[in-house]
Amino acid sequence: MTDTTSSYAPSERTVPTRSRERASYDREQVHAILDEGYVCHLGFVRDGAPVVLPTLYGRVGERLYVHGSTGSRPLRMAGQADPGLAVCLTVTHVDGLVLARSAFHHSINYRSVVVHGIAHEVIDEEERRTALDALVDHVVPGRSYDSRPANTKELAATAVIRLDLEEVSAKVRTGGPNDEPEDASLPHWTGVVPLTRGYGAPIPAAGLDPAITLPDYLATL
Repeated sequence: MTDTTSSYAPSERTVPTRSRERASYDREQVHAILDEGYVCHLGFVRDGAPVVLPTLYGRVGERLYVHGSTGSRPLRMAGQADPGLAVCLTVTHVDGLVLARSAFHHSINYRSVVVHGIAHEVIDEEERRTALDALVDHVVPGRSYDSRPANTKELAATAVIRLDLEEVSAKVRTGGPNDEPEDASLPHWTGVVPLTRGYGAPIPAAGLDPAITLPDYLATL
């Protein structure tokens, strides 16, 4: 799937009912938010009840891939349902705690993406391998080339589903508190507590050959 337009088309499900000014359909921004995350939440309906599962994901162009055991319920449902499994996938980053003078106006600064669509089981072996490499590289770019690929037995035990990026929106909040003018004189600290993500020094596994040095892609992470 290829789309050269700069934005996704809004839909009834991707236009928020509140704070519409925070919504964005910019393709580059959506990709950046997705690429920075590690865990998505995959929502679907099972036996008439909603289910939301946290899981790893990877992006290849305009497709997201999620993997799991062949015994995983949503992955089985994606393969058995016709035309596929209706899902909602979300990714969220928290960038700051917004502390207002009033309890009502406390908030967070965040970046999020919501994807609606039909998930399909990936059957083609070449696409499955591409998807699994993307999942590994999504966590640590370059890692798929520095690890043993899945063998036949492992591939047989792994299911992959794909979700096309078509019905997509981002939502972003930035800036400070939105206090009421009449609260400006209240004697309470107000502002933003930034949150940042960092990486510690890599810890070698027990039994690692001392001759194997830290790869560049980890040293520069």
